[in-house]
Parts: sequence; C-alpha cells; structure tokens
Amino acid sequence: MSLKVFISGKFYDKEDAKISVFDHGLLYGDGVFEGIRSYGGKPFCLEEHLDRLYDSARAIRLQIPMSRQELAEAIRETVRINGIQDGYIRVLVTRGIGDLGLDPNKTANPQVIIIADHIQLYPEELYEKGLRIVTVSTVRNHPNALSPRIKSLNYLNNILAQMEATDAGAAEALMLNHLGEVAECSGDNIFIVKDGALYTPPKTAGILVGITRNLVMKLARQAGHEVYETTLVRHDIYTADECFLTGTAAEIVPVVECDGRVIGDGKPGPVTRELRARFERLTRAH
Repeated sequence: MSLKVFISGKFYDKEDAKISVFDHGLLYGDGVFEGIRSYGGKPFCLEEHLDRLYDSARAIRLQIPMSRQELAEAIRETVRINGIQDGYIRVLVTRGIGDLGLDPNKTANPQVIIIADHIQLYPEELYEKGLRIVTVSTVRNHPNALSPRIKSLNYLNNILAQMEATDAGAAEALMLNHLGEVAECSGDNIFIVKDGALYTPPKTAGILVGITRNLVMKLARQAGHEVYETTLVRHDIYTADECFLTGTAAEIVPVVECDGRVIGDGKPGPVTRELRARFERLTRAH
C-alpha cells in the first residue's frame, strides 16, 4: 500500500503528493514545520508540538489555515490511515503560492502537509556504545537575525553544520553561538552530567527549545537530579562525566567523545542510561 500524504484537507498517494513550484515554502523556505513521534499509534506530546508550531507560525506572521483541533485530528488520521504504530510524523505549513518576489503579501493558500512514516536517525549500536561529535565552524544563527526558536523550513544553517560533521567522520555537529558558547547540535539539544546534576544551554544561547529536552528535564527532576539551564562552553563538554543529546527523532542518545576528547570513561553513563529507561517506560505507557 502506498504511503498516504495529507495536503490541505485531502489524502494523496506518496507518488502524487505535490504542491506548486511557486509556493514560497519551496522558493524561499518560507514556512514552518514540526517533527512528532508516534508510539502505539498515538502522537506523542502532541499539544506541546502544536504549541511550538503555532508559535513559530505567529513569529513569521503565517496564518495556519486550520484550527488546532482540526490539525490535531488530521495528524491522528494520517497516522491511522498509514497504519503507523511507532513512527514519525512531519507537519509542514508553507506560505503558499506567490510570484518570484519576496513579498509574502502576494502569496495565497498556505499548504498544510502531514507525512507519517518511519525514521531511524542513528544506528542502534550508537545508543549502546555512544556517538562522536565535533565542533563545527558553522555558527548557530544569531537570534536577532533568524531566531533558532522558529522551526522554519529553512534549515540550511543546520545542514551546513551536519555536512561538516559528516566530513569529519562524526555523527553530529556541535554548534556554537555568536559568543562562542555551546548552543546545540545540528538536530538535537545537548546535555552534560557533572557530579550527578544535569546542565543544558538556556533558551538565550540560541537554541530550538526541544520538546524532548523539556521532557527529559522533567524526568531528571522526578528522579532526584538537579537540572540547570546555564551557559556552557566547550571545556564543560570536554570535562563532563556524561553527555547526551535529545530530540524527537533521536530520543536520548549518549555522546562519548567530543573533538577527540573522551567524555567520562568513554561509555554511556549511569544517568544517561537511567533517563533513557525512564523515557522508554513513558513512551510504552503512552
């Protein structure tokens, strides 16, 4: 059975799922998106993802042509019609069809696209052994230029960083902000563990405020760990007891090396393993 893609109220076979080449989402990356996990056939943290999607749209003055309730139902139906149990959902909203100029006032008919499929960001062995990351020269977007808190269709900043990491033979790219502070990785938020406490860069560092990031902080506090949102530099990563990344697609993945420095004992640490186990229990219960 062909994958069914939702586009503005209708379902299309994957091969026939198309939008106009004059859509500003294609021409300029003018639009927003969300990635959502499905566990047991149900979208996970759906309300939180919708909050971020509508906030991103509001920040770029894009009117989503569906109510939250309508969009939530369309997401659930896309998961159901494709028979997805444990999978991944991509929700996109484009600016709509316009001319070849930049002016968004000359666009019409924003498109809402929902794709439900499967995704595996990292090989399973990296969850058991940990992955390597490298600091890249691509600086995270300056918040006053294009806020990283907007999950926009223009992901070139992240893509260029990931290309550097791939060229260096690493799984992920550690991105610094314009001040030289740790921001996040190309597709994930970053945490370190030091003396049993968790540390992660704050919103002001220029990060996408991750849904999984927020959930992991909640789980850590429930487990009795102190959690701090604070400025980090590379020295903090190098000297951490543990390090891990969080993201909707990645979930929780340990990091055992950064820029050639072994983190901790070079193996996923006990706090990382504990939080992964708590996260998995939560998703299974969902």
